[in-house]
This record gives sequence, structure tokens and C-alpha cells, in this order.
Amino acid sequence: MITRDEAWQLLCDWTPSEKLRVHARAVELVMRDLGQRLGQDVALFGLAGLLHDADYDRWPEEHPRRIVAWLRERGEEDLAHAISAHYTKWGVAYDSLLDKALLASDEITGFVMACALVRPTRTEGLEPRSVKKKLKDKAFAAGVDRFEVAEGFRMLVEATAGTEEDHLDRIIAVLHAHRDELGLSPSSDSI
Repeated sequence: MITRDEAWQLLCDWTPSEKLRVHARAVELVMRDLGQRLGQDVALFGLAGLLHDADYDRWPEEHPRRIVAWLRERGEEDLAHAISAHYTKWGVAYDSLLDKALLASDEITGFVMACALVRPTRTEGLEPRSVKKKLKDKAFAAGVDRFEVAEGFRMLVEATAGTEEDHLDRIIAVLHAHRDELGLSPSSDSI
């Protein structure tokens, strides 16, 4: 398996946008936590989160083909497949828990961060019901595809017998635990 350091270096080389690197780091943290809670390979889950958008900044029209090819060249088929499936409209099958977890963690992690950034206390006191209410407001964080969020929730709930609220609680807790690094502490300016 590629190392986390190798993955981070690739992300930094391919992703000049600090905002997108912060998103990748947030999804990595959420995926690592989910992998641990589900008894999965924590390093593999984390790498999927870290690298899922690695080629988007420099080659948006080729996303995710570049990162998928890079991973396949290194024999990282599970990672390549999960990343090739992290958007339902690409028509890739969701064969593993890793595939479903990445879909269920990508868009919603960005959305929860957006919810936190408009609150003076950021992640402190943020609750799943507030996030779900904001999801209904199509004008808020309009770039977040609500269908992708719903499909991610559906697949993860079916695969783990958890709930949407469980998943949101966990995402909020992970982001809160890493709030300083992710620019989510109350004294931080938004990224």
C-alpha cells in the first residue's frame, strides 16, 4: 500500500488549492474514523478520503481518471475503484463498504464544514438536525449535490444498520476534534 506521506505529497503536488487540500484532509479524517468504527482498514479508508479529489484542481475535465490511473499503476485497485465510484453519475458499481463510505463521506463532510463556517461557534453545538435543515435550503452551499448526499446516506445506512443522524454526529465530532487544523475554530477566518 502507498504510504500516507506519499499520498500527501501527491495531493500537494497536484492540488494547489489550499481549500481543496483542507477538504481532502477533512474527508480523510472522517473516513479514518468511520473505518475504525466499522472494524475496517483505517489506513485504506483514510487514503481514499485524502486522494479522492487529488486530480480535480489541475485536471477537472479528467477527474477522477488521473488519480485512478495513478493508483492502478501502483496496484491499489481497492482505492482506485472507490475513488472511481465517489459520484453516482459516473455509473461505477458500489462493491465494497469502502466504496459506499467514500460516497457517504465526501459531499456531506464539505456541507457540514459549510454549516459550521456560518456559525459564530463553528462546530461547537452543531447538531445533525441543523445540518439536515440546511440541506433542505437549496441556496445554501448550492454546489453540494443533495442527491449524492442522499444516496451516500442510503448506502451507508443499508450497509451498517446505522442512521443518518449517527453519521452526521460522527462527522461533526471528527471535524470538531480537528477544528484548529481545518480552520473551524471560532477564532478562525473561513478558508
